[in-house]
Amino acid sequence: MERSQRNWVAKLRRFATTPSMQHERCELCGAAIGPDHAHLLEIGVRRLHCACDACSLTLTESQRFLLVRPMTEALVDFNLSDWDWESMQLPIDLAFFFRSTTDGKVVALYPGPAGAMASTMSEGAWTRLVAANPMLKTLAPDVEALLINRTKGARRYYRVSIDRCYALVGVIRSSWKGISGGVEAWEAIGQFFSALDSSGVGNSNRAIMHG
Repeated sequence: MERSQRNWVAKLRRFATTPSMQHERCELCGAAIGPDHAHLLEIGVRRLHCACDACSLTLTESQRFLLVRPMTEALVDFNLSDWDWESMQLPIDLAFFFRSTTDGKVVALYPGPAGAMASTMSEGAWTRLVAANPMLKTLAPDVEALLINRTKGARRYYRVSIDRCYALVGVIRSSWKGISGGVEAWEAIGQFFSALDSSGVGNSNRAIMHG
């Protein structure tokens, strides 16, 4: 199922922008790539690259790039009280967290119309969260994240590959209007999380979601 999930971000891009390009190319060498191409994370600058098979094999031998293995796991028994969430002092109810090897700490980012924005979070807040949810200790640095959606009364938590998070950033950046976002943006956010929930049940459901 790993290969089938690699097209997930591309589908989100097609959902969020019009029209899509008919032919994609490796962003590292320029070679033509198919819809099921890999993604490489350039660690120092937190940049995702669409990559051909050759680049995904050779460049990950260096310390500059990491292969992003596509994954989505809904955390149905996740423990996060309203008090602990407020203690993180995030400006919105949507954020993702990952351990950055470059920064040497857990980084909290939230999506907005200007892109992914960093938020200051105390180490104590993350320590309490890990104590309540030990699985967070197993997040792969840089390439796996905890994604939290508490917008409009939601309480949805996911362990995801980092490309999922930046896909959400792209969806919001391309659809957000004004201060409140607008109907189109919130519909796009809702479709994004519906896609997350259905990403493990087969290509047919994802095709309905993304067209």
